[in-house]
Amino acid sequence: MLCLVELVCVLGIAFGLANSFDLDVGTASGILAGAATESAVVGTATEAIGKLDGLTAGQIEQYQGHVATAYTVCYLFGLITIVIYTSQIMPMLLRINLADASREWWQRMRGNQGGLESGQREAMPDVVGRTFLVTRADGRTVGSVQEALSGRVTVEAVQRGAKRLTPDPGLKLTLSDLVMVVGLRPDTIEAGREIGPETAAVPGLDTPLATQQVAVTDKATVGHSIDSLVARHPEFRRDGVYVTDVLRGDQDIPAAPETEVRRGDVLTLVGARAGLDRVVAKLGAVVRNDATDFIYLGFGIVAGSLLGQIVVKFGDVPLSLGTGGGCLVAGLVFGWLRSLRPTFGAYPPQAATTLKDMGLAVFIACTGLASGPQAWPLIKEYGALLPVAGIAMVLVPATVSLLIGNRLLKIEKPLLIGAIAGQQCSTPAITAITQMARSSVPLIGYTITYTLSNFLLPLTGPLLVGVLGS
Repeated sequence: MLCLVELVCVLGIAFGLANSFDLDVGTASGILAGAATESAVVGTATEAIGKLDGLTAGQIEQYQGHVATAYTVCYLFGLITIVIYTSQIMPMLLRINLADASREWWQRMRGNQGGLESGQREAMPDVVGRTFLVTRADGRTVGSVQEALSGRVTVEAVQRGAKRLTPDPGLKLTLSDLVMVVGLRPDTIEAGREIGPETAAVPGLDTPLATQQVAVTDKATVGHSIDSLVARHPEFRRDGVYVTDVLRGDQDIPAAPETEVRRGDVLTLVGARAGLDRVVAKLGAVVRNDATDFIYLGFGIVAGSLLGQIVVKFGDVPLSLGTGGGCLVAGLVFGWLRSLRPTFGAYPPQAATTLKDMGLAVFIACTGLASGPQAWPLIKEYGALLPVAGIAMVLVPATVSLLIGNRLLKIEKPLLIGAIAGQQCSTPAITAITQMARSSVPLIGYTITYTLSNFLLPLTGPLLVGVLGS
């Protein structure tokens, strides 16, 4: 809904400005691209202008230069406007403290458990180890102690005098043994009732734990709660492996016993390395994001480039995604496929950010160099129109979306602010918002609209060019 508001508003304003001020097709397209802060529109509009009939090579070059020039001017004013409007003014209009509202919403989603803000970590982690002195468990076996605690904790090490023993289930504990127990924090604390008093950490008794992310691909696992999952696979309790987090898409979900596991979920498991390997083999495959899958990336680029060459004519209006738009659509499809099975197509976020920033910088630099001769005449001709248009094309759709989202759709206010930044495809805006919120909650709203707008807005370039150039 919000993305459609953005689409209709920017097209309407751009078309109105073109008719009111007799703008050429390149300037109108550049204003739209810059004010919407969507660089992909520059590429799709520029390609569409090159395919217009009835224009000389000189006119095509001139109009394409106007696209880049108008984009550069309007982008600056549009970017500043959306950043200030979403991060500073919208919270005041909605009468909220963005940080407090984000924290309260996150606590409700987590069942009133406090959420972490940026730069924080849990003082009490989910999986912990404790050392106990055997008094109550004298004469009992390791297996019977674990059974008495319903298998929710694992005895990882036993020390008798100066000797460290292997904690086999049949090992009989004796008075004054030191026992190292690992499990979820509430269950580990309860272990003292069965074993004896807790003691300080003992050098040499500690046990290293590993963390592994596994993508759920086993069909028999899908649809079960975490509690049911642990019960179905005895390796969890036998090897001391615990589920501490569930990642669904880009959203963290509390790993509560009743949380249902879905296909494509990424579970964070903690336990001894050998036990982890056995559990992972039962559930799915290890998720690795430390290296780029160049084959998958290459297929996506080729598919997108081929898709961008397709031209569809509506009457005399040629419409094409262009190379940029085609690669964008392919990226969305290939990204969706990876979300279903995150075991292939790895692309480290740091690498993606670097390439995105570098690509945009090179693109703008090359376009600016090519359009430099047309820049000053265009600014001299239209004067204040370009910055005013850039500001108006941000404020109008953002304000309409704010009213619809708050009054009609009743979207949670932190999510709504993030969604409006997403409909504008503004990464700097969401960065400023999350800094103000001291939370990643607004990102949940941002992700959905950003994805849709990244698909829809590039289509406005060829559409506007086709209508104005026909």
